[in-house]
Amino acid sequence: MKKIGFIINPIAGMGGKVGLKGTDGLEKEAIKRGAKPIAEERAKEFLTALKKMHVIYTCASKMGENACKETKKDAVIVYQPAEKTTAMDTKKAAKKMLEEEVDILVFVGGDGTACDIVDVINARLPVLGVPSGVKMYSAVFAFTPKDAAEILESDELHLEEREVIDIDEEAFRKGIVKTKLKGYALVPCHEKIQAGKEFYSENGKEEIASWFIEEIDDKAIYIIGGGSTTWEIKKALGIEGSFLGIDVIKIDFIKGHRLLCKDAGEKEIKKFLNGNVKIVVSPLGKQGFIFGRGNQPISAEVIKKVGKENIIVVATKGKLNRIDSLKVDTGDEKVNEMLRGFINVFTGYRERRIMRVE
Repeated sequence: MKKIGFIINPIAGMGGKVGLKGTDGLEKEAIKRGAKPIAEERAKEFLTALKKMHVIYTCASKMGENACKETKKDAVIVYQPAEKTTAMDTKKAAKKMLEEEVDILVFVGGDGTACDIVDVINARLPVLGVPSGVKMYSAVFAFTPKDAAEILESDELHLEEREVIDIDEEAFRKGIVKTKLKGYALVPCHEKIQAGKEFYSENGKEEIASWFIEEIDDKAIYIIGGGSTTWEIKKALGIEGSFLGIDVIKIDFIKGHRLLCKDAGEKEIKKFLNGNVKIVVSPLGKQGFIFGRGNQPISAEVIKKVGKENIIVVATKGKLNRIDSLKVDTGDEKVNEMLRGFINVFTGYRERRIMRVE
């Protein structure tokens, strides 16, 4: 029986589906765009997957108590947050977990939450992240909430120091990736803990873009994800899209390609789902996620409507050489299951590789 500290960042991930690339300081804007909280649902998925008996120490209301009640998990309330929670509530709650001498602190959030926690506990207490943020570059997160439960209930938790990364959200929204090492956290060693993201600058992207233009489905609508590889495709199409965001493009060689929506959120994408629609994505970093990290506007509902047969994955050979398999975490297990299996990944001009999707 483990003594578990449990903290939910209630606003984590709200900005994802509405195209904000993060929610820090933008909760009101996210709500204005129609965003709904997702952290509690991710928390309940984690708690439901726990099979063994544990003593859970958590925070009142939406920072943990509500999710425990709904999943019928007994919990000890050790911190009362403000009605409108802030990063300070996360830090104060983490301090309480140190005082309670929990065996491990499990948090539901993204990189911002991880940074707030490491600010307080440094490497004095093991931590495990349940992914719920828009961006997760830190090497402290399980692949999915269910994976977090599996890791937590391993017979032995061997620990190692892993990096916690912060990203400049303002720069990120402008298509600029600025990261810095925030610190290190003690994290369980497990195959289902994500690696830290890497950024690649390598050849092959132009060849992929050339293939894409040659093989493109005329008169189709393409939902094209963010990243340096897909950016080459957007440039080849002559579209001034978003480097890191999702762009919706109408392909028409007679009238010219049109940018229907730049940096689209889920709501905007749904307007274009009738007819011949395709999704183009590239796996992020060395983790291999094609859905669920950074491209949340391409939601489970959007993927279901478009269909696996209309999903195009592109990546350079160098990136794929660092990835054992592709991964998905859409928030909908039925959609995850639909995507699992094998898929073609286009790696150059008329070159492809078959990759397993987990």
